Amino acid sequence: MNMMEHRLFADVGFSSLNKAGEELCGDKVHVTRTPDSAVVVLADGLGSGVKANILATLTSKIAGDMLRMGMDIEDVVDTLTETLPVCKVRGVAYSTFTIFQVFADGRAYLVEYDNPATFFFRQGKLEPLYYLERIVNGKLIKESRFRVTEEDTLVMISDGAVHAGVGQILNLGWQWKHIAEHLGKIVPETASTRAVARQLAEACEALYCSKPGDDTTAVAVRFRMASPVTLLVGPPNENELDGKVVREWFDSPGKKVVCGGTSATIVARELGLSLQVDWETVADPEVPPVGTMEGVDLVTEGVLTLRKVLEYLQAYRAGGGVERGKNGAARLARLLLREATEIHFIVGTAINPAHQNPNFPQDLNIKLRIVNDIIRCLREMDKPTSITLY
Repeated sequence: MNMMEHRLFADVGFSSLNKAGEELCGDKVHVTRTPDSAVVVLADGLGSGVKANILATLTSKIAGDMLRMGMDIEDVVDTLTETLPVCKVRGVAYSTFTIFQVFADGRAYLVEYDNPATFFFRQGKLEPLYYLERIVNGKLIKESRFRVTEEDTLVMISDGAVHAGVGQILNLGWQWKHIAEHLGKIVPETASTRAVARQLAEACEALYCSKPGDDTTAVAVRFRMASPVTLLVGPPNENELDGKVVREWFDSPGKKVVCGGTSATIVARELGLSLQVDWETVADPEVPPVGTMEGVDLVTEGVLTLRKVLEYLQAYRAGGGVERGKNGAARLARLLLREATEIHFIVGTAINPAHQNPNFPQDLNIKLRIVNDIIRCLREMDKPTSITLY
């Protein structure tokens, strides 16, 4: 098995509440990925609204990019303190932050500056994190270094969570230990990091009586083994490339998907495989049936199926659930959303005359536009996605 498949992947989900009456959130989450690490930054801008949003955005972007480039936390804090001013009235920095960096081999690094402490769950149970405190450029920084394993879950929050209910349902707000108890119930039972973050944010919203007194953000990070997926979509522009493209696709790590009847025929020919129709999926009126081929995880029709996949992904991104149908589009959407940690498209640029409108130039290929829309949607959901054209 390819060693790339033995890497840990950080699955990140987050959810935010805006302070009542504000159009923009003063908290910001920024995720930066490299081939061997992920950096997650939760920044909380002072106050609320536009100013807080801008300052939190600057903080998260600067911190994430600097750590990704291998700079030390001292350099990060120095840059932030020099870049962001200090409030003259309160005498505090304009943004607090929590930064988490995890490497593919499980090494993890956590740093907190004036944000609530992070929650760490192993096998569904809260585990203590051990911190070292030090002063960096006049700022008290808390650091923790530890190792994570598959299915561990980390939850970061902004201080809006611990303020939930102050002066309303709870006199002193939602204390850290009470949040930990609540997370102890939902973390073991919730498969999606997005759902963990959303449920925690919804609990805070209820305590605020639907009128949050502060920007509130929850970030959940769960670790699982890397599960790459490679999709072959359409034949290459030159017939001579058929063998090269098929072998590149078939030799890639992880699961393999082929989209398009012509593509499937080429794969079967080049690899000497038999292509069969899955008759259980023939009855679906909206999506053409799927095929089966030994060693290939999913074989679907091309443009119609991909267009439906895009609809499913857009619905999920807007807050909907994962499509549960048996058709090829539903199965592919579930694979991309639930299983894939990294997605690569190998797209052939041969023009299919049946998909072209004579009123448009050939470069406005429907297939390629749909694939690009799918890639954009996946990236907006923090799915590392790439494309190679042939």
